[in-house]
Parts: sequence; structure tokens; C-alpha cells
Amino acid sequence: MYELYIANKNYSSWSLRPWMLLSELGIPFHERMMSFAPGTGSSWSAFRAFSPSGKVPCLRDGDTIVWDSLAITEYLAERHPGVWPVDPMARAWARCAAAEMHSGFGVLRTHCSMSCGLRVRLADDLLQALRTDIARIDELWGEGLARFGGPFLAGSALGAVDAFFAPVAFRIQTYQLAMGEKAAAYAQRLLELPAMQRWYADALRETWRDQEHEDAVKQSGIVLADLRAPAG
Repeated sequence: MYELYIANKNYSSWSLRPWMLLSELGIPFHERMMSFAPGTGSSWSAFRAFSPSGKVPCLRDGDTIVWDSLAITEYLAERHPGVWPVDPMARAWARCAAAEMHSGFGVLRTHCSMSCGLRVRLADDLLQALRTDIARIDELWGEGLARFGGPFLAGSALGAVDAFFAPVAFRIQTYQLAMGEKAAAYAQRLLELPAMQRWYADALRETWRDQEHEDAVKQSGIVLADLRAPAG
């Protein structure tokens, strides 16, 4: 059975992607939780014990090690149906959208660090670059839903492209990001998925705190609510 190494669910947006995809497609796997170590970059040496890059997520399948979320997705697609759409046009679009999320939206990542259990009010004078990232996601989601009929981005079935944008749904919830009607409804649809609900519940139960992540959130806006279990 696959082993998927992930980090703290409150923070680890990269881990969420393959975890959500495996969970929603019903592909069996063992979850291996590895908490971020205290201090900037200090997880690297510990994570190297199971991941060549020293990062998560990392999938192990016997002697095969796959250590990047997009590579994990392609590895799974070679072995299981439903990861990418069957229709060639939808599949090409889904791969492009997932790749754009994988390599882009750096301003959103920096200024809206994932923290599932918080509710944050961003400054009124948002960076134009952040507005641009948000607008592009709104546009991209609207395009996929319109072209392929929904309710997911590339058609009627959830797939990898939805998993790649799952962390954005949590960011929309945390930072109260303003989206268009269709994009907002799609984000809510993701948040209501069983796998997303399980991830969120686990994130709220975490008592461990990473100061680097906590500081990044506070630099972005005002924390209005912390719904997590008390820090341990």
C-alpha cells in the first residue's frame, strides 16, 4: 500500500493536494504525519530520512519514491483511473491549470499562508500583485466551470486539478477573499467534500504551532479568530 508522508494539516498546503486526491478517489494509503521541526528550514535534515528533497509531500510505493506533488499526481494517474479527465480537451486544460497552480501564484502563497484554523482580516490596501493572483484564480475557475459544465473544474468528476486548488479554498475561508459568485460557490463545494472536512477537523485538533507560519499570518492581517485546540 502507498505511504504518503505529509506535514501538519493546519499549515501544509502542498501535503493537502495528494492527500485529498487519494482520499476522494478512494485509493488506499497509509498516512505518515511528520511535524515541521521548530526553526526556519530545520525540518530539512529530518525529512531527508524519507524524502530526497527534504520536503513533503512524499509518496513511497515499495522501493519507488516520488517526492513532488505534481510528480505524485502523474505517478497515480499511471495506475488509477479518474486522476485526469478522459476527454483530451478537458485533460489538457486540467493539466495546464494544475501546472499553473503548481508553479505560480507566489504572492498569494506568501501573503496568505495556509492556516486552516484561523480567520484573518487582510489590510484594505491589498497589494496589486495579490489582487492579480486572486483575479486570475477567479478567471481560471470560471473558465473551467463554464467550458466543462461543472460541478468540478474539468467536468462532473473531481480530479487532480481540483486537488491542486484545494488549499486555495482554505485560504479563501481563512482570509475571507472576495471571489466571484461561481468561484465562491466552487470553493464552498470543495470545503464541503468529505476529505476536506476530515483534513479540516484534523487541522483544528492540532496543538503544535510553528512560529514561522504564525508570524507570516500576523504580518498579513489581523487575526479575528483562532478555532484550533489550545497550543500544547
